[in-house]
Amino acid sequence: MPFTVATWNINSVRLREGLVGHLMSTEAPDVLCLQECKSPVDKIPSFEALGYPHVVARGQKGYNGVAILSRLPLQEVAAHDHAALGHARHVAARLPNGVTIHNYYVPAGGDVADREVNEKFGQKLDYLTAMRDDFHAGRPERSILVGDLNIAPREDDVWSHKQLLKVVSHTPIEVEHLAQAQDAGGWVDITRQDIPEGQLYSWWSYRARDWDAADKGRRLDHLWATPDIANAAHSSRILRDARGWEKPSDHVPVFATFDL
Repeated sequence: MPFTVATWNINSVRLREGLVGHLMSTEAPDVLCLQECKSPVDKIPSFEALGYPHVVARGQKGYNGVAILSRLPLQEVAAHDHAALGHARHVAARLPNGVTIHNYYVPAGGDVADREVNEKFGQKLDYLTAMRDDFHAGRPERSILVGDLNIAPREDDVWSHKQLLKVVSHTPIEVEHLAQAQDAGGWVDITRQDIPEGQLYSWWSYRARDWDAADKGRRLDHLWATPDIANAAHSSRILRDARGWEKPSDHVPVFATFDL
């Protein structure tokens, strides 16, 4: 039975409750994974009236936070505190068809790509290393991984590879750490499996006066699957228009459908 998964860094679920509801009403993904909810779990708005009665989440007041909102029943299976940061950055749940969905919010890493002078950059690298080690310890099966991974790995995942090589989110050391985590789990990048060529972005800075015209984006939001179900995926897309909604997140939703 086909089901559609969407991932979206919402940048405050309470502030943008209306945008979440709009996405649910117009796009109706079966499973919606949110990052940067910035809310304790008990303060996350209910979307049951829109057909999403099932919620698995980890929250913090004002920071981080991940949530899986679903039309389908969910069974929580994990919530990792990678690198022992004490942050709400991961939660995983299993669907009735046996597919496990991992929702990640990888640390942004601050502004300076040097762990010796920027603790946040070191935390980001350590988090990715812990993800890698976790996948090595138990290689995932029948799993989907989504989230704001805060890295644009490919040259065509950024507006200018040359100009961003030393900018956090596209530096070679970050790209290598992400690749190691991906390889450890055997994860397939579903978005790029479906859309192998061309510039793709899911994030545009608030600093741009006209984000659409400047189009200086990065693909920071990802949707992966394990090889045993990757061939069941199709219809990947990025909802660019959401960046132009009223009081938007700086990220937009990423979708894929699985025939399972």
